[in-house]
Amino acid sequence: MIKKAVIPAAGYGTRFLPATKSQPKEMIPIIDTPVIQYVVEEAVASGITDILMIIGKGKRAIEEHFDRNPVLEESLLKKQNLKMLDKIRSISNLANIHFIWQKEMNGLGDAILHAKYHVGNEPFAILLGDTLVQGEDGPITKQLMDVYDQYGGSVVAMEQVKPEMVSRYGILDGTPISKGIHKAKGWIEKPSMEEAPSNLAIASRYIFTPEIFDYLENTPPGKNNEIQLTDAMREMVKEHPMYGVEFEGKRYDIGDKMGFLKTNIEFGLKDPEIRDSLKEWLKEFAGEL
Repeated sequence: MIKKAVIPAAGYGTRFLPATKSQPKEMIPIIDTPVIQYVVEEAVASGITDILMIIGKGKRAIEEHFDRNPVLEESLLKKQNLKMLDKIRSISNLANIHFIWQKEMNGLGDAILHAKYHVGNEPFAILLGDTLVQGEDGPITKQLMDVYDQYGGSVVAMEQVKPEMVSRYGILDGTPISKGIHKAKGWIEKPSMEEAPSNLAIASRYIFTPEIFDYLENTPPGKNNEIQLTDAMREMVKEHPMYGVEFEGKRYDIGDKMGFLKTNIEFGLKDPEIRDSLKEWLKEFAGEL
């Protein structure tokens, strides 16, 4: 059973400046909950009990969010706001959460390499800390775990993207072996539409066997002079089985302004506290366009 997860959360968040000048992009809220809390909750719902977050400069707010806040808790207790008190306390009890600092921004592959001694010789999950993925039939990370249990190799979440969008993602070169599951032959980072072997894009969730660290240690800097995880995967698949899974669910792209706004609206329409009033306002506003 996979019990450990790594959440890289060290990036600058330049696409959301100036908001991310002093606030981590992972702490930007969807309705009233930071993105990274949704990610942690996905990991926990999948059976993860031990989480390592890779953070960088300006990310102290992430540590504080998952720690206790006795002053706030005391204030809520005095006001008898017990429902919110339970909600706040539950955040620090989600899992055993640890932090390590990536002192230089040397790419996702370098961030993952920081987890080598924490993970040890165990398979582990990776959940990118700025991306939400919700499953129709349970958490996406759990879906990947189930495929790992069945086939025994590293597993990567995949989603179909429009052909003109493949140049923005890592793309799978693979062979279907069952419904939604592909045996990987290779991985191509941001190919042109003509070069792409498929339109199956890596979707921010992974299960890796510990051999990935050996390949990361021997991966030279690539695009942007950074150590790219996809480059290490491309070498690893030559010697170890890897699988791509078209997951059942939806990835919410909050990496740009439009995706962020769409995500807030969709989540708002699911929130019992505001969904009715939001729906009415959307109808009124749409009629004015």
